Amino acid sequence: MIQLFKPNKSLKLLSTLLISAIIPLSASAADQKELKIGTNSWPENIAASNMWKILLEERGYDVKLIEMSLEMVYSGVANDALDIALEMWLPTTGKPYYDRYKDDFVLQDAWYHNTNIGLVVPEYMDIDSITDLPEHKEALEYRGQPTIFGIETGAAIMGVTDQAIEDYDLGMRLLDSSDAAMMAALDDAYRNDEPIVVTLWSPHWAFSRYDLKYLDDPKKIYGETEEIFWLSTQSLPDTDPELVQWMNNWDLNDEQLGSLIGAVNDADDPAEGAQQWIDDNQDLVESWF
Repeated sequence: MIQLFKPNKSLKLLSTLLISAIIPLSASAADQKELKIGTNSWPENIAASNMWKILLEERGYDVKLIEMSLEMVYSGVANDALDIALEMWLPTTGKPYYDRYKDDFVLQDAWYHNTNIGLVVPEYMDIDSITDLPEHKEALEYRGQPTIFGIETGAAIMGVTDQAIEDYDLGMRLLDSSDAAMMAALDDAYRNDEPIVVTLWSPHWAFSRYDLKYLDDPKKIYGETEEIFWLSTQSLPDTDPELVQWMNNWDLNDEQLGSLIGAVNDADDPAEGAQQWIDDNQDLVESWF
């Protein structure tokens, strides 16, 4: 694995200091109904975070969404600087973070099943396997180098992709950017029927907008299908068991999560999209409570 996955003790202190600077540490969420949720920039995370902020504020909580890198989010929960993180993919994608912090937070129930991650290309490309990528390197050049378009540094999929590049001897670079920048590059290539390869995952709204396919991964570098779990501090099950039960009742299938991500992505404000989805799915939402 790359350097990114090695334990970093200073990062724990840094995450606590940064989160404390954003919002002072307080009494438990149960005492003051204050809840700090660590978020990242992934579409399903933005959608779920805004949905839960609305639902919990309707029930008397003061919810703060604090966007940080995944590493900082997990470290923040482990150090009680955050109360909750909504997304850890296991058993493969989030394993480096889980192994690092598992003694310091509680892995709660899975709320989404049968995820996928990997390298994705438009369906119109005549390629089906990661092993075929070296034959297409010239067509996949970007600024003079054959390129895989990635997301932000620190995301687990980026570390796995670095491993895939090495293990498959692809001779390509992985371009660090962001989900938004990666999707902009995909959109531009797709509109012009140009070749492109990106790091992508399911659930993601891209699969409802574009005709895409995962490249076969015969070495199983990206692992098998996974589940998405939420995390809490070690103290939350004792201080607010009702909240933990509500969130452990939370479960979304492909259609439900896809519609939530789409509603949030299409709205001018993520909160507006989340509210519209809640209004349209009242029976489902109420079943969690």
